[in-house]
Amino acid sequence: MKIVFVRHGHPDYVNDCLTDLGHKQAESAALRLKDEGIEEIYSSPFGRAFETAQHTAKIISKEVVKLDFMREIRWGATEGNEVYADGHPWDTSLYAVSLGHSLMDESWTKDEPFCNNVVFSELERVAREADEWLLTMGYKREGANYRVVGENTNKTIAVFSHGGSSSALFSHLLNLPFFYLCRALCPDFTSITVLNFGDEVGSLTAPQIEYANDSKHIKSKGVSYEM
Repeated sequence: MKIVFVRHGHPDYVNDCLTDLGHKQAESAALRLKDEGIEEIYSSPFGRAFETAQHTAKIISKEVVKLDFMREIRWGATEGNEVYADGHPWDTSLYAVSLGHSLMDESWTKDEPFCNNVVFSELERVAREADEWLLTMGYKREGANYRVVGENTNKTIAVFSHGGSSSALFSHLLNLPFFYLCRALCPDFTSITVLNFGDEVGSLTAPQIEYANDSKHIKSKGVSYEM
């Protein structure tokens, strides 16, 4: 199975929708994806992701199915923690680097001020619910890998979501630290990341990265920034 992950277009966060620029970006992404052989389309229930998905759905005549676990993750200090109260994942990764921490070594996340961030419960939620969904798609989590247990896994699907929730999912699927991915990927609007799973029934498999954070479709069209 091939999963095409797409971040939403340029958003109006207050109203949870796309801006005019975001719609242009989503249209460019849809034109890019129309020949990918996408059989199913899934989206975060949030408006900005769902609107982005609709552009591709219209071109290839598919319905969009909402995936609640791909809604954007929450972050910030748990109740009673006054230190580092924001805890935005991208800011946190940069702060950890400024202190000399390796983002591949997660020991620093166990200490103050980092340990009291609600993002950790969100990462657990995404991992748990993603595995429940993947089981319905024919992949059963075993340790760090997946057992192919379904017969109909030779297909291409698309998932439209967010920078945070997709990084949380990649962390789980690829067995890489979440904050490392926040720094290493930091996805652009409508950037495309493709993971390819094996489809031999009974085998253990791990996803292969075909490409990551590819946004040439908006850069070549001149819609990668607000004009």
